Amino acid sequence: MIMKGKKGIVLGIANKRSIAYGIANACREQGAEMAITFLNERFESKLAPIAEELGCGERLYPCDVSKPEEIVALRESLARDFGQIDFIVHSIAFSPREGLEGRFSDIPKSAFNIAMEISVYSLIELVRELKPVLSDNASVLTLSYYGGEKYIPNYNLMGIAKATLEATVKYLAEDLGKDGIRVNAISAGPIKTLAAAGIGDFSFILRWNEANAPLKRNVTIHDVGNAGMYLLSDLSRGVTGEIHHVDSGYNVMGMPAVEFDENGKPSLVWKG
Repeated sequence: MIMKGKKGIVLGIANKRSIAYGIANACREQGAEMAITFLNERFESKLAPIAEELGCGERLYPCDVSKPEEIVALRESLARDFGQIDFIVHSIAFSPREGLEGRFSDIPKSAFNIAMEISVYSLIELVRELKPVLSDNASVLTLSYYGGEKYIPNYNLMGIAKATLEATVKYLAEDLGKDGIRVNAISAGPIKTLAAAGIGDFSFILRWNEANAPLKRNVTIHDVGNAGMYLLSDLSRGVTGEIHHVDSGYNVMGMPAVEFDENGKPSLVWKG
């Protein structure tokens, strides 16, 4: 098994439709042991059965990344239960509603600061605080989206957060490379998750991607999970600082696939 003997922590599972769950499950299937975290008491009861399924029922830890003391407590729990860990999955992002609605120029500073703290700075803080328990060849993985590279309708503030996150991956990769630690991101195509529910017209984004991606389909959490497992495993020991797209090839398209109606007006090619 590719991940046999590997131990890690997965942050950001909300339910079995989460991308983080797809990654955790792929790692488990390849022999990894892990712990997972929950945000608050409301999520603890929901995640308990998932933790059991993933073989980590006794390693379900609280971690609200806006609370530094909980990150420190997480490190102490990992040191107690594992000694050292070999991977971190950071699948955490958040923007207040006002960061996703209305005109971009009207986004309030308070929303901007919250989105950056939770979606970006949490990665830096996690790596710094957990570094004492990271093994010599540890791998860190975070999750991004194409809205950090190009404009995506209704993504607004999260697009800026993802762009910053991708730059952070590159700077962390250089900084931690001297310690043997790799840092990468997956830019996943749109998937119907709990987080995606906050994006306006998300169903159209799904249809648009399916129609225009080279593979003519949307990706699943299993597609992303297997790619994540590869980036966390020794198969990718020479890979760091990468933003790896798992989006059925959508990111390579320079123009959408369109056809013209009887009036000569372009329309989306959609055969769903």
